[in-house]
Amino acid sequence: MIKVRSALIWFAVALIGAWALGNIATHRGETINAIWFVVAAACVYLVAFRFYSAWICAKVLTLDSTRATPAERLNNGRDFVPTNKWVVFGHHFAAIAGPGPLIGPTLAMQFGYLPGTIWILVGAVLGGCVQDMVIMFCSTRRDGRSLGQMARDELGPVGGWAALAGTMMIMIVLIAVLGLVIVNAMYKSPWATSTVLGTIPVAMLIGLYMRGIRPGRVLEGSLIGIALLIVCVLGGRGVAESELLRGWFDWDKMGIAWFVMIYGFAAATLPVWLLLAPRDYLSTFLKLGVVFLLAIGIVFIHPDMKMPALTQFVDGTGPIFKGTLFPFVFITIACGAISGFHSLVSSGTTPKLLANEREIRMIGYGSMALESFVAIMAVIAACVLEPGVYFAINSPAGVVGKVAADAVAKISSWGFPVTAEQMEALASQMGEKTLFARTGGAPSLAVGMATIFSKTFGGTLLSMWYHFAIMFEVLFILTVLDAGTRVGRFMLQDILGHVWKPIGDVSSYPATVAASLIFVAAWGYFLVQGVRDPLGGVNILWPLFGISNQLLAGIALSVATGILVKMGKARYAWVTGLPLAWLAIVCTAAALEKVFSPNPGIGFSWPARTTWQHSWRLALCRLSARHRRRS
Repeated sequence: MIKVRSALIWFAVALIGAWALGNIATHRGETINAIWFVVAAACVYLVAFRFYSAWICAKVLTLDSTRATPAERLNNGRDFVPTNKWVVFGHHFAAIAGPGPLIGPTLAMQFGYLPGTIWILVGAVLGGCVQDMVIMFCSTRRDGRSLGQMARDELGPVGGWAALAGTMMIMIVLIAVLGLVIVNAMYKSPWATSTVLGTIPVAMLIGLYMRGIRPGRVLEGSLIGIALLIVCVLGGRGVAESELLRGWFDWDKMGIAWFVMIYGFAAATLPVWLLLAPRDYLSTFLKLGVVFLLAIGIVFIHPDMKMPALTQFVDGTGPIFKGTLFPFVFITIACGAISGFHSLVSSGTTPKLLANEREIRMIGYGSMALESFVAIMAVIAACVLEPGVYFAINSPAGVVGKVAADAVAKISSWGFPVTAEQMEALASQMGEKTLFARTGGAPSLAVGMATIFSKTFGGTLLSMWYHFAIMFEVLFILTVLDAGTRVGRFMLQDILGHVWKPIGDVSSYPATVAASLIFVAAWGYFLVQGVRDPLGGVNILWPLFGISNQLLAGIALSVATGILVKMGKARYAWVTGLPLAWLAIVCTAAALEKVFSPNPGIGFSWPARTTWQHSWRLALCRLSARHRRRS
C-alpha cells in the first residue's frame, strides 16, 4: 500500500513537471507567468534526485557506508577533518554557488527565456549534478586526491600532466574573473564592503565555537551565526548612512582587489575549520534564505515574464555579447547547468571533510540541483523586467550610445520600447545616479530581485533591496573564490612537489604558506591587470570564463569515465560519457568561433591582427620621424 501510494505521488510530481515544461516550451503570448518556471524546476529536480541519482549511487558507484573515508583515516585537524554532513553540505554549496548561476543566466536572456531555461534544467540533472557526485566519489575512494592528481593517475603521465597543467591555468583564469566580478560589484559601496568584511570574524568565531567552546553543538553555532549575519547586513546599511564611517569602507577598485587577494591567501592557509568551512556554512544560510525567499515572493506575487521566449538576437547580433544561440548559450550559462569548477571543489576540499560515503549523494547531486534552482531564480529576476529596461542596463554604451536619448532610441528600434524618463525614475528608486550601461549582469539582476522583494513586502524600500541584492551577489562569489584558492594551492603543491619534495607536503605549514603565496600572486596578477585595463570588463572576459569552465568539465568527465571503465562499469560509462560528448562539441565550436571568427565582437584573431598592424605602422612612423629629425 505504501509503495503504491509513493508511486502515485511521484507519478503526479512527474506529470505536473511535464505539464509545466510543456507550457513554457509552447507558450508564444506576450507574457507567461513565472510560477510555471518554479513548478517545472522543482518537479524536475525532485524526480531526478529521487530516481536518477539513487540509481547511479546504487548501480554505478555502489556507495558503502561502512567504508572509512579519507577524513577519518587521514585526520590531521586542518585539511582532513570529519565534519557534520549539514556543515559539509553548506560548505560545498557555498563553494560551488558563485557568480555563474546568477550572472550567466542573466546575460543569456538576450536570447529569450526558453533556450536558457531548457539548458539549465536538462544540463543540471543529466550533466552537472552527475559530474559533481561522481568526481566526489572518485576522490573519496582515492584519499581525497585532487582532479589533477587523479588525471595523472588515470590518464597516464603525459595525458595526466597535460590535464594537470591545463587545469592549473584554467583555475588561474577562473579565479581572476571571479575576483574582477567582486571588484566591479563592491567598489565605492560602503554597505557591501562593510557587510562582507563583517562576515569574516563572525565565521572565525563560529568555527572556534563549534570546535573548541561547544564541540558538536551545530544548532547553537548556526543560530548564533545567523543572528550575527543579520547584524552584519543591518550594520552595513548603518555604515553606508553614517557620515563618519562611510569613508572607511568607501574603497576604490584597487583597494577591493587587494582585499580579495589577502582574503584568498588567508582562506588557503588557515585551518579549514577556522575560516573556510564555517564562513561558507554561514553564507549558505544567507544564500538559501534569499533564494527561497525569492521563490516565495514569485509564488506570492506571480509576476509575468516580460521577455519573449526567443528574441531576434539568436542570430548572433546581440548587444550584450556577440555570438549565435549555438554554442554561446551553453557557454554563457555554465554554472547552473554544468561547471568544471565544481569538480575542483568536489575533489579538492569536500572529500576531505566527509564522515560517511553515503553523504556523497546528498552533497554532490543535491548541492548542484540547488545551485541550478538559483539559476532559474536568476532567469525569472531578469525576465520580470521590461525588455527595454533589461537591455538599457546591460547594453554597453559603445553599442547603444553614451547619451540617454541615443540609447533609448536604439533600444526602442529593436522592438523593446523604453524612455529616458523611465530609466531616470528607476535609477532614483534604486538609489543610483544612472542605470544605463551597467554591464555585467549583476545590476540588472539586483533590480529584478529588488522589484520582486519590494512587491512582496508592501512595495517600498526599493533602494534597500537593491543594495542588499548587490551584497548578496558578492557573498555568492567570495565563497567560491576562497574554496578555489585552496584547491589551487593543493594542485600547485602537487606539481611543485615533483621538483622539490618538501613543498608538496600538504601538512607542512611553511609549504602551505609558500604555495598559497605563489598561487594567489598568479591569479592576482591577472586580477590587477583586469582592474587597470578599461577594456577588461566582465562582458569581455565572461565568454573566456565559460569556455574555460566547460573545458575543465570535459577534463573532469574524461577522468570520471576512465575510472568507471577501470572499475568494471564500462556498460555504465554513458552516464558521464554523454555529457562529455556534448561538451566536446560545444567547446570545440565556441573555441573555433572565438579564434577564427572575422566578427571583431566574437573572434580574437582579426582584432589582434588589426591591433598588431596598427602598432607596427605606428612604430615605423615614429622611427621615420626620428630619422628625419636626426637628418
